[in-house]
Amino acid sequence: MLKRVDHLFDTIFSTKSQKSFEKYILILATGGFILHLLLIFLNKYGYINFTFNDTLLLDPISALYTPFSFILVYEAYLLIYYLPNSFTVTVVKEYEIISLILIRKIFKDFPLVDLDVPFFSNENNVQLLYDISGILIVFFLIFLFKVTAGRPKTIKPDARLKKFISQKKFISILLVPILLTLAIWSFYSWVDSSILSNGSVQNLNYLFFVDFFTILILVDVFILLISFRYTERYSQLIRNTGFIISTILLRLSFAATGIVSVVLIASGILFGLIILAIFKRMEKVKYLG
Repeated sequence: MLKRVDHLFDTIFSTKSQKSFEKYILILATGGFILHLLLIFLNKYGYINFTFNDTLLLDPISALYTPFSFILVYEAYLLIYYLPNSFTVTVVKEYEIISLILIRKIFKDFPLVDLDVPFFSNENNVQLLYDISGILIVFFLIFLFKVTAGRPKTIKPDARLKKFISQKKFISILLVPILLTLAIWSFYSWVDSSILSNGSVQNLNYLFFVDFFTILILVDVFILLISFRYTERYSQLIRNTGFIISTILLRLSFAATGIVSVVLIASGILFGLIILAIFKRMEKVKYLG
């Protein structure tokens, strides 16, 4: 059974499959960018008139939102691929995804910036500063996290570890159709709410990723429970639990606005960094318990 799981995982996430998926994502990102630009100019010069109100059709800079959306889907695919590796590798990928979401959000909000009024009197101008500052802080924290983590150790897995890895590969395989279904459903929800119903979707920046991170939290908890069968090391269990708390803080940021959202993201990554630093220290010294 486990050999079949390993074979199926190696097929789905083979180098050839990754290259093909990357190629299609690049084509979709490029095509989406061009189409988005075309719609912006057609809307701007009155050739078409959209009845729904969306900042994504106000400025050419907003067209960058579309390719970043496809890139984020690819990053989500890679996160699933890295899931059978250590908790540390997976959580780094989560941090990278949240940083890309922040960058994408800026492209959407640029048209809302108003330079004709005192800069700090406009909430959209202030929000732009929050997001830019947030990106710098998050990028720096990710750098510190990677430095603290260091290079992954190459160890020869025994039979128990191989079984644990195979179980995580099985979870990754299950997540692939879930990811695709979630992406299609999120796109349909946006089209139905924004275009067909002439409404608007709240928190468009976090559409898809709200549910995706919720699923990740549940998966992380499930993997943590499985890991109890293979390790009794207190430091490792606390580290893995701490990373789950870090992911929960990232998930909470989706429901927040303004500086609170940025603070939750930075706090989540900082918490993970501190947990990792303490874990690394405990691994180097002898202690009771």
